[in-house]
Amino acid sequence: MQFLADLESIWYGPPADAAPTLVFLHEGLGSASTWRDFPKRLAEATGYGALVYSRRGYGSSPPAELPRPIGYMHDEADVLAEVMRHHGICEAVVVGHSDGASIALIYAGRSASGPLRALILEAPHVFVETLSVESIAAMKRAWETTDLRGRLARHHRDVDHAFRGWSDVWLDPRFRDWNIEELLTEIEAPMLLIQGSDDEYGTWKQVEAIERHVRGPVETLLVPGAGHAAHRDQPELVLQKMATFVKIYLTGSS
Repeated sequence: MQFLADLESIWYGPPADAAPTLVFLHEGLGSASTWRDFPKRLAEATGYGALVYSRRGYGSSPPAELPRPIGYMHDEADVLAEVMRHHGICEAVVVGHSDGASIALIYAGRSASGPLRALILEAPHVFVETLSVESIAAMKRAWETTDLRGRLARHHRDVDHAFRGWSDVWLDPRFRDWNIEELLTEIEAPMLLIQGSDDEYGTWKQVEAIERHVRGPVETLLVPGAGHAAHRDQPELVLQKMATFVKIYLTGSS
């Protein structure tokens, strides 16, 4: 994967050979920059390093081939494994948001061994809900009729490419059958699941499905008044919960 060195990435805190690494996977319209200062703050709170990167087609990373295939998140799970090898990461806590959370689950479900030590998943998807499709369709209308394009352009070198790469596949009728629940039964790593109470792209049913299938310990957090990005809507609450989870499951302290 020659393009790995060209992926936009940011590193905070100690290097991979000095401490475990928090690996951040952004949402479907996200990039390294949409996380803002949250990765840096979590790195400081835990003493871990943090790697934040933009997947192909997002941020300043190289473009992806469009249209994306229905199984694009499975492809990105393979890329995640290569990214961690490229950066020499020996112990990883993967922090995924939305699409990024689903990619993390696919990676965990297919990687019996490797650097993964824990998962922190915000607004994960393991199957497609009608709510998600309807909200994305509404987002597409807003893209065509409001200043949404301009607001997203500051985070992406090619904002049209980023938007189409996300919306077109989610609105493809074939994507309604997308489901990764069968992979969950292979996951033993501890995980923290975070869901906003007012998330317009998914419901608590996603959390329940994950809890029902995985084999490892699961902690959950329903964030009151938060939408799809709970770490932006309630940053202090989410930051504290994530840091505490890491300390308990990776260091044994509380």
